[in-house]
Amino acid sequence: MAPGRPLTIGAVVSALVDEFPDVTVSKVRFLEAEGLVAPERSGAGYRRYSPEDLERLRYVLRAQRDLFWPLKVIKEALAAADRGLGFTAPGERPALPEPVAAAAPPDASAVRAAGTLRLSADELAEASGLSATDVDALVGHGLLRPVEGMHGAADLDVARAVAGLGAFGVEPRHLRGVRAAADREVGLVEQVVGGRRGADAHAARDEVARLCLALHAALLRGGLSETS
Repeated sequence: MAPGRPLTIGAVVSALVDEFPDVTVSKVRFLEAEGLVAPERSGAGYRRYSPEDLERLRYVLRAQRDLFWPLKVIKEALAAADRGLGFTAPGERPALPEPVAAAAPPDASAVRAAGTLRLSADELAEASGLSATDVDALVGHGLLRPVEGMHGAADLDVARAVAGLGAFGVEPRHLRGVRAAADREVGLVEQVVGGRRGADAHAARDEVARLCLALHAALLRGGLSETS
């Protein structure tokens, strides 16, 4: 099997049957109907399974065989994993991301966003140390930007930074200018990247963003040194 090449449903069964002798095409279709896997469809309507789909099916089948999990529990575990919270055992709460110490400006690989992490407002509050009222205030001031009610990794980083600043008496309303400045920098990055597409656009965006962050940090350090 070529890396990354889409698989037909028959190829998926062939890849699984050594470990799961009872797996069939009908079984795979049943798991799809139950919402446990969602392969893409070709223009002619044929299922096309990615390597990630195959590993997802393998996880489901192992959970059924080895742990005797019902489908409801497997769905909950997959939903947590889809939100970037990792797999959980039955009855366990998804593990929230651990706090990360403030670091230097990120390199190119860290500039682009956020992976698959999706947190509810309550989960974001718990993971950042803020209150639910604080989270609402940050949304109101535009510092947090949930998508369909869920917060990604960037919002988590913002919330944790705001929580740290709160120890120095900085309130969300004081930070609206920081949000506006960041939006202007985003506009600059997008303008510089221009009409590039695909991998070239991603690489250019990463590098320009990294340089903007380095410039911002240098200006901040320089300004502070002038006042000391």
